[in-house]
Amino acid sequence: MDLTILWFVIIAVMWTGYLVLEGFDFGVGMLLSILPRGSKEQKETERRVLVNTIGPLWDGNEVWLITAGAATFAAFPEWYATMFSGFYLPLLIILVGLVARGVAFEYRGKIADARWVRRCDLAIQAGSWIPAVMWGVAFGNLVRGLLLDSGHQYVGGFWALLNPFALLGGLTTLVLFLLHGSVFLALKTDGDVRLRAQRLASGLAVAALLVAGGWAVWAQLAYSVPWTWAAVAVAALALVGVVAATRVRREGVAFTLSAVAIVSAVVLIFGSMYPDVIPAVDGGESLTVAEAASTPYTLTVMSWVAVVLTPLVIAYQAWTYWVFRRRLSTKDIPAPAGLSWQKIKDAAF
Repeated sequence: MDLTILWFVIIAVMWTGYLVLEGFDFGVGMLLSILPRGSKEQKETERRVLVNTIGPLWDGNEVWLITAGAATFAAFPEWYATMFSGFYLPLLIILVGLVARGVAFEYRGKIADARWVRRCDLAIQAGSWIPAVMWGVAFGNLVRGLLLDSGHQYVGGFWALLNPFALLGGLTTLVLFLLHGSVFLALKTDGDVRLRAQRLASGLAVAALLVAGGWAVWAQLAYSVPWTWAAVAVAALALVGVVAATRVRREGVAFTLSAVAIVSAVVLIFGSMYPDVIPAVDGGESLTVAEAASTPYTLTVMSWVAVVLTPLVIAYQAWTYWVFRRRLSTKDIPAPAGLSWQKIKDAAF
């Protein structure tokens, strides 16, 4: 296989890993104020259950995003330059959301104060809802094509990115991540939280089938190639399977199928783009895989590095998931152990 094609596929795989793993992180974050029920104390305990299900995993999942960005920079520098300059504002919004979300995860339990916890919860939710939508908008534009000039520079402006096809793509990733997160919670929790997550997943699977199905058919008819119909069919069957699996409480099967639906969406996206990395609209000049690629020597060195290091990274992350495989319930949540504001003020001043 030509190295340029190989690295196009590798980058697609990296985005697949990010969207599958970070997808349920986003879903859990978005459900932080939706799933918990009961009194204030009960809701707070259940929120801590939700946070603890992804607490050991979320930062490792984000490594796939960093790796995908770095690989794009090294293997396809012109793709990186055009995409990151054209999507500068959306990517900045995503970055701010991810930073706020990460800080909130780390410091939510450090201070025993209701207002502090509430603000951290808002940061987690905003840092989950915003990227969940914005990634779909970004990939929708990559499938549809951008306004590029003769130098492959984006000239459309921010508002041109908010076209109907891309916005439906944002709604698609939003619903898919909500579904993926609810199925993950059904898999990782016990008690009332598990039952609520199962019921929610059943309804979200139907919504995802309608929304994602509509976007996928639109993409297939307008922008894709015949062979990607297979990805559309697999995604549809997977979402139907999620409905059936959640109703018989087969959470592991449901989670696998929701992951398959996301993988199929990535196959549709990158299959629609190829042989371009950024298709052009309105007579612009598309940026192809060959035009955007680095030198053969660079791609060769990157390939050897990937062969050596990628299995180690995957093995370590798999071990992490195995260690933290146990279900959690409200019985596993201890009393808050954060410092009071007074102790912090005394220590600081």
